[in-house]
Amino acid sequence: MIQRKQSLYLLVVVILSSLLLSTFPLWKNESLEVQFAFNFAPSLIGVSASAVLALISIFLFKNRKLQFVLGRINILINFFIIGFFVYWSLNLSGETQVSEKGIGMFVPLVSIVFLVLANKAIKKDEDLVKSVDRFR
Repeated sequence: MIQRKQSLYLLVVVILSSLLLSTFPLWKNESLEVQFAFNFAPSLIGVSASAVLALISIFLFKNRKLQFVLGRINILINFFIIGFFVYWSLNLSGETQVSEKGIGMFVPLVSIVFLVLANKAIKKDEDLVKSVDRFR
């Protein structure tokens, strides 16, 4: 059911997570080499897991409770990714190592926003179904 709001939000998360792997740069070092998320194993695993969970959640539209739980797990994974990016950028020594930060550092934040919106829409659907079941 791609026409539902939460499915569209989750599709945006899938697209952002897959683009983060090879399109959005994290930073450039002093030799102007662009660093992407696939260069680091923890971020590769986290971003891939985030994209796969969001894709699985899209197709679990009949099981809203599981979809909601997977959304929360995905939010935690994105917080892990942000923590890894912050840790990695803080461990690099000053401006001599990192000359330019890329947009890829902020993509997990945008993903978290869309995941929260998706969970809110899932909760709204679940409440609507429960209210209809009361009338039967």
